[in-house]
Amino acid sequence: MRIGILTGGGDCAGLNQAIRAAVMRSLDFGNECLGVLEGWRGLIEGKTTSLGLKEVEGIIEKSGTILGTSRTNPYQEEEGAKKVKENIKKLGLEALVAMGGEDTLGVARKLFEEGVKVVGVPKTMDNDLSATDYTFGFDSSVTRALEAASVLIDTGRSHRRVMILEVMGRHAGWVALFTGIASGADWILLPERKPEIEEMIKHIRAVHSRKNYALIVTSEGITLPEQKVGAEDQDKFGHMILKKRKMGETLAKLVEEKTGLEARVLVIGHMQRGGGPSLFDRILATRCGVKAAELVKEGKFGQMVALRGNEIVEVSLKEATAKLKLVDDAWWNFAKVFFK
Repeated sequence: MRIGILTGGGDCAGLNQAIRAAVMRSLDFGNECLGVLEGWRGLIEGKTTSLGLKEVEGIIEKSGTILGTSRTNPYQEEEGAKKVKENIKKLGLEALVAMGGEDTLGVARKLFEEGVKVVGVPKTMDNDLSATDYTFGFDSSVTRALEAASVLIDTGRSHRRVMILEVMGRHAGWVALFTGIASGADWILLPERKPEIEEMIKHIRAVHSRKNYALIVTSEGITLPEQKVGAEDQDKFGHMILKKRKMGETLAKLVEEKTGLEARVLVIGHMQRGGGPSLFDRILATRCGVKAAELVKEGKFGQMVALRGNEIVEVSLKEATAKLKLVDDAWWNFAKVFFK
C-alpha cells in the first residue's frame, strides 16, 4: 500500500517525530510512504518527495516539519478539492495521513466524506482539540514561553516594571493559562473571558506596591473593550491574522495610562513553534505516528488518533472537529487562587 503523509497549518514541535514514527511503523507492514509537500497545497499541485527510512531516521531531534506546511484550504481554491482527489489517484495513493489542527483535520473530514481514505493526527501548540487530552506541540510551546516569563521576571524586578508576555492563542488560552500558572504570573488574560480591566489594574497596582514588579501573561487573541474587531486581514480559513493587532503593545499602553507604572512587552511569537521538542512531545508524537500507521493497516479511515488518559485511541474525524476545547471556569478559578 502507498500512503501519502502531509502536514498542514502552523508548524510546531513534534511533527517530525510523528512523521518518523508513521514511516517506521508503515515499514513493518510493508507499506510505502510518500511525503506530500506543503500541506494540502502539495496535493493540489502534485508536489511530493520520497519518504523512507533514509529520510526520517535522523529527524527525531529536529522541530518543524521536513515536509513543509501551508495554510492552504482546498475548498477555498478553484477546483482545489477536485485537484486533490485527481492527484491522489495519479500518485497511486491508497491512503492519506493528515497531520494538523482544526483546519487541516476539517479538510480531512470533508475529503473522507467524499470518499478519500484518510487518517488524522492532531497537532497544535494551542491544545484546543476537544477529542484529545493533549496535542503534541503544546508542551514544547509552553516550556519555551515559561523560559521567557522567567527572564521577564528577572528584568522586571531589576527595573521596577510591569512586564507583559504575549503568547499565541487565537480562540483558546491554554498556552497563556499554563504559562501564567507555572511562572507565578500576577494576572492572565484569555480569549475565552472578557478582560476584567479594572480588577486587573487594581490588582497590578497592589502587587507592584508590594514587590516592585509584576508579570501579566496574555493570549494574542483577547479583545479589549475599546478595541474594534473585524478589520484585520484573514487567512484561507477565515481566521484573523492576529499579529497585526499588536495586542501586547496595546495592553502595555493601557497599563501605563491607568497605573502610571512603566510597562514593557515581549511578543515571543514563532519562538513557541521552533526549537527542540520536549520529552513529552517527542513521546506523544511518536505514539501518535505509530497509531496512525496502524489505523491505515487496519483500514480504519475517517479516524483521528487521540490521547485519552494514558492510552492512544481513535476517534472519528467528525467528533474531533466538532468543537474546540476551551479554558473553562474551573481552570480559571484555579488560576485565580494565585492572584494574591
